[in-house]
Amino acid sequence: MPPSALPDGDPAPESGELPAPALANLAATDLGIYVHVPFCTVRCGYCDFNTYTLTELGGPGAGIGIDSYADAALRELDLARTVLGAGSAEVPAVSTVFVGGGTPTMLRSGDLVKVVDGIRARFGLAPDAEVTTEANPDSVTPDSLRELADGGFTRVSVGMQSAVPHVLRTLERTHDPDNVARAVDAARAAGLQVSVDLIYGTPGESLDDWRRSLEAAVALGPDHVSAYALVVEEGTKLAAQVRRGVVPAPEDDDEADKYELADELLGAAGFGWYEVSNWARDESRRCRHNVAYWSGTNWWGVGPGAHSHVGGVRWWNVKHPSAYAARLGAGLSPAHARESLTDEQRYDERVLLGSRLVDGLPLDDLRGSGRTAVAGLIADGLVEGVAVVRDARLVLTRRGRLLADTVVHRLLAAPGSPG
Repeated sequence: MPPSALPDGDPAPESGELPAPALANLAATDLGIYVHVPFCTVRCGYCDFNTYTLTELGGPGAGIGIDSYADAALRELDLARTVLGAGSAEVPAVSTVFVGGGTPTMLRSGDLVKVVDGIRARFGLAPDAEVTTEANPDSVTPDSLRELADGGFTRVSVGMQSAVPHVLRTLERTHDPDNVARAVDAARAAGLQVSVDLIYGTPGESLDDWRRSLEAAVALGPDHVSAYALVVEEGTKLAAQVRRGVVPAPEDDDEADKYELADELLGAAGFGWYEVSNWARDESRRCRHNVAYWSGTNWWGVGPGAHSHVGGVRWWNVKHPSAYAARLGAGLSPAHARESLTDEQRYDERVLLGSRLVDGLPLDDLRGSGRTAVAGLIADGLVEGVAVVRDARLVLTRRGRLLADTVVHRLLAAPGSPG
């Protein structure tokens, strides 16, 4: 889907009101808040996220900007509290907050804290709440990170991507690689848990380049590492370059080799995988916010283009920051459209997401055709046979993680359909 497009869906009410059944079990389910900050200094050629440079937004007076963004987010939080409080059940305290982007740390630290304070005032934060922000290593300082920690943030995810200059140039990442270590050290000194994000499969990246990035990431001593295969998304500059033959497309075999190397090196360094693309020092260092997504719990997405899910209803906001600000300024929900998931859709998502986790997918969650497929998946080395027998859960092998889409297809295939 091109970056400018939004999914089709049903009309969303201007009030943001949700159907009563969506709120029925609200008190019994964890609630997360995602805050999307859509600003970037430059647009990276591979990125299809909903982001804008300040030049693209038209500068001051264009409706919303860095200085006014926190206030717009607080207006949506007001709406969220009204909508979620409309049911008879008590609204739970927020368990996790994740501020992503874009580059959230283009905002002042005080504004990021202002948003977290707004969440605390409207919903309360659970005593052990996880509060994360993504950060560009060039846009944080020891003082800004201390302000975040003092304001309730517990975790920072640093966008390292690579330690190799020519790979960063291809990705159009402009940060100084040396600033990654400075940012990690400053975050740790502030008392924050640290994750580093990596990308593999960039055109021109050799296996040795990827090894160098992994070893550099491990040397930083983070609590958590995310490593994602580069995907060439339609509508991006990178997709156009691949189409014209300026750069080669990523190759599946190359990305598989790099995934195996990541799993080997991270495992040897004491990191355990807990989701196909994520490794943590121990269970307490996993990103609980993302685990909540993969487990199908409730979250409200704040910001332009942000997606939300509550009680089987999913909706998404208008994408452009000015349209977002205008909706909120008029007292309207910024939701563009929504859908109520059917039982079949919810089942498919439970299989798709649950099978990606090291904790596995309970066999009891599988319907008949899925259960029938398990024996073949074990025989093909895609599923851990011992784990299935012992814990009655489906857990992917490393080979299964490389072929996770195939595993899901076979679990969801109707009886008699091609596997």
